[in-house]
Amino acid sequence: MTLRLVFMGTPDFAVPTLSELVGQGHEIAAVYTRAPKAAGRRGMDLTKTPVHRFAESLNLPVYTPRTLRDPETLEAFAAHEADAAVVVAYGLLLPKAALDAPRLGCLNLHASLLPRWRGAAPIQRAVMAGDTETGVMVMRMEEGLDTGPVAAAERVAIGPDETAGELHDRLRALGADLMGRAISALERGGLTFRPQGQDGVAYAAKIDKAEARIDWGRPAAIVHNQIRGLSPFPGAWFELVGPRGPERVKVLRSTRAEGGGAPGELIDDRLTVACGEGAVRLCLLQRAGKAPVDAGAFLNGARLDPGARLG
Repeated sequence: MTLRLVFMGTPDFAVPTLSELVGQGHEIAAVYTRAPKAAGRRGMDLTKTPVHRFAESLNLPVYTPRTLRDPETLEAFAAHEADAAVVVAYGLLLPKAALDAPRLGCLNLHASLLPRWRGAAPIQRAVMAGDTETGVMVMRMEEGLDTGPVAAAERVAIGPDETAGELHDRLRALGADLMGRAISALERGGLTFRPQGQDGVAYAAKIDKAEARIDWGRPAAIVHNQIRGLSPFPGAWFELVGPRGPERVKVLRSTRAEGGGAPGELIDDRLTVACGEGAVRLCLLQRAGKAPVDAGAFLNGARLDPGARLG
């Protein structure tokens, strides 16, 4: 027996889950994703989401409503007569009428250990907070923000230098497998749910670009977690003053280091930078319009010596 499913997702994080469900032989009645975005120099081109492109490669029907709240869209959603909807980083809120439409409800794959990091950016927030553990969970959706009861979970350790991008890729694969197992249990009638705990609730707000500038006056642990939590996107940055004026330099990888000095000061020839407490060594950097380079190549190009200050 297989299920008739509606899949709802947008970024590349969601693609392996759709692939897993197709591979299990479930009928994908429809794929919902965010509408294509304007691209190109004049905004004349349209860029489809990763889920949109993958669904089209499988000849699956794709829907891109800008809202799920108007009556016509809800009627069309219900007309799929799905057994269940699978939601992975879709990006639109589902009103109660949509949540109630599938016979067995809507299941969401969320990249945190709920109730910690409910919301839009759970992977980045976990790394930025210095969490040492996170995971993926399958929950039944309700009207609250990531508040539904949980059916399945997998935990993973976060490495001390692991970036959000690296963690994203690990959780993407783990989540696809977890949702595949959950849907298999659902079709057998063996999927059970437990309420989320009330302790440890934290919200993973969408990353604001204003959070990306590095403040060297903060402790090294916070600076390091900021760098890896914002890598590869949007990228934590500092300002470098050169002959053409100030430029932003993104830091894509760092590690904790020994030493101290004035905040922002280079304290050796290995691109170790003093912070408010301790220091961080910058390992991978990217100047505007350039490819990422390691610390040695960056120092050769920037011609910085110990004692220089980063903005």
